[in-house]
Amino acid sequence: MEILTPLDLKDKFQDPWVAPYHKVLTMVDGDLVEIVEFHPCISGSQWMIYQYQRSSDIVLKAKRDGNKHTFLVKTGKSNLSLKPSLHAAGIEEVSVENDEVKVVHAGLAGAGVGAAMCRGMAEGVKRVELQDIGGGSKIGRATVVTPRLQKVVIGIDDTDTKDEGATWTLAHNVGAELAKRGYQYLDHITVQLYPHNPNKTQNCVAIALVFAIKPDEKEKLVKEVVNLLKKDTLSDKTAIAVIQGIKIPEKLRSYAEAAKKSMITVEEAEKVAESVGVKLVEVTGSQGKIGALAALGVYNDIEEAVKVYY
Repeated sequence: MEILTPLDLKDKFQDPWVAPYHKVLTMVDGDLVEIVEFHPCISGSQWMIYQYQRSSDIVLKAKRDGNKHTFLVKTGKSNLSLKPSLHAAGIEEVSVENDEVKVVHAGLAGAGVGAAMCRGMAEGVKRVELQDIGGGSKIGRATVVTPRLQKVVIGIDDTDTKDEGATWTLAHNVGAELAKRGYQYLDHITVQLYPHNPNKTQNCVAIALVFAIKPDEKEKLVKEVVNLLKKDTLSDKTAIAVIQGIKIPEKLRSYAEAAKKSMITVEEAEKVAESVGVKLVEVTGSQGKIGALAALGVYNDIEEAVKVYY
């Protein structure tokens, strides 16, 4: 076995058969790990999504959004039986050791090259434990080692007025500013709420911002979000909701669905948040708690998030 850093790999492999990934991140929640990869090829990377789901029983879910892969996996081993075209690539093993996540990728031909060299050159990778280089008819196999991160999702609502502002733009700009400050800003989801709410400004949407952070950064992140919103919000009703981890409690999902179809009170939102362990923060007021909490319940289902119920 050869242990190589991204810089080592870039020095060693400078041929046209390597296309470096842009970034690899891994978030842990108990025995679940969410792997986020930014691939060099956009639609071409759908092949990897398809193959991983077919080949690895520890891959619970896989999706692609542009060049971003998201794999939800469980820790443990998968007995891969690689076959050209049919089962050409997969994840053999996932383990969490202290502050590191280790993911063993294996693949035939080009997929084997991707397993080792292409991923190993990505931002976010600490090192690659290279077992087999791969390429041609050979199997490529490597352990990609990344820092253990946590997933934090922040729901935001009620930052605009009937005359000016837009919650989705302010929320994104908050995320973009935090990215400049070193946080991994992964996603922005617009969540449609009850369209007949008499208190709405216009379109009645809330926003969920998704971050991958170091284990000790949550409180600092929340504080920075609150400060940025206080600086620019136009409303006296702004609030946020914060959830940590990969899993979404069923009760929270049900609440979000109800908020998309009916009127909800602040008191109801507070009761649900307390029961599922979600932190609610009043930035300038309490009304925004309703939508901020709802955004957390469906942030991982964008088709449902944008759906309008009449």
